[in-house]
Amino acid sequence: MNQTAAAEVVVGVDTHKHIHVAVVVSPLGMRLGTITIPTNAKGYRDLAAWACSFGTIRAFGVEGTGSYGAALARFLRGQEHAVIEVNRSDRQLRHQRGKSDPIDAEAAARAVLGGQATSLPKSGTSTVEMIRHLKVARDTAVKARSQSMLAIKALIVGIPSALRERLELLRGKMMLIRHLAALRPGPIVSTVASAKAGLRALAQRWLALDDEIKVHQSHLEALTRARAPDLVEVHGIGSGTAAEMLLLVGDNQDHIRSEAAFAELCGVCPIPASSGRTQRYRLNRGGNRQANAALYRVVVTRMRGHQPTVDYVQRRTAEGKSKAEIIRCLKRYVAREIFAHLRREPITPNIPATAA
Repeated sequence: MNQTAAAEVVVGVDTHKHIHVAVVVSPLGMRLGTITIPTNAKGYRDLAAWACSFGTIRAFGVEGTGSYGAALARFLRGQEHAVIEVNRSDRQLRHQRGKSDPIDAEAAARAVLGGQATSLPKSGTSTVEMIRHLKVARDTAVKARSQSMLAIKALIVGIPSALRERLELLRGKMMLIRHLAALRPGPIVSTVASAKAGLRALAQRWLALDDEIKVHQSHLEALTRARAPDLVEVHGIGSGTAAEMLLLVGDNQDHIRSEAAFAELCGVCPIPASSGRTQRYRLNRGGNRQANAALYRVVVTRMRGHQPTVDYVQRRTAEGKSKAEIIRCLKRYVAREIFAHLRREPITPNIPATAA
């Protein structure tokens, strides 16, 4: 039986694909109630009404706001509830307290109550979310296109020698792909015919994926330029890196407190590894690895043709720094520059007509 409380309560939610489990916790940390809801609009309404029956809600602590909890987080924000993103509890805590859906939901509520969880979730309704959708489609198409090319090369190695020798005379990837796509294998009564049929199918698949990638890329270019026009024009960044950074930060840049926090999020800040009188640091192997790789590509591009970067590399090389150390320093500089651009970029819902 629910007990209405005058004080504010905190609701923790453990999210799954088909059900969500919620726990209400009082300001003193007492569990007041538990509920299991289906992952649909009715379940979300039932959760909000059930939680309000305990009193004023300080906040909902929701796990997985970027995956299973995304729809619930959007619904709760639409109802003007405060929603806090909660990370999964660590293994040591799960080992000590056990693992179940109510325990995880209560841990989410206590994380909000104790101040360990303070991050706002990404809204999932802005231009940045549109960029994420298209980027997922583009990236998977790029992988599939690469696999098709690898399959073509592997198949050519073992085909009949007469056909292989004719294909080896072709120069250039596109010439080979278009030639293979136009093959006419005829009836499959020999290994030559079956090889032609396989190569034609792979080549046609490669061309279809290439066209799909170009469409996604044009839409991504338009959306990214509309959202961060100044960042796209920075030397070595372009729309690809800008899109990666927008996805990393989301549409609420204010939840990134400082440039150092952004660098940590990208995995380009050193981690203290000191003990006693020994002062040292180690590499950060955490953070968002896609963002880290994007920073690396920007640095490599600038080292080839950006004069201030070239001068910096020459100066640090003369000081005895290795190439790896110089790249690590430059990645931090680039992260600082990108963060400054992201904080200046206005949040605008305007969508270019070409991306509609």
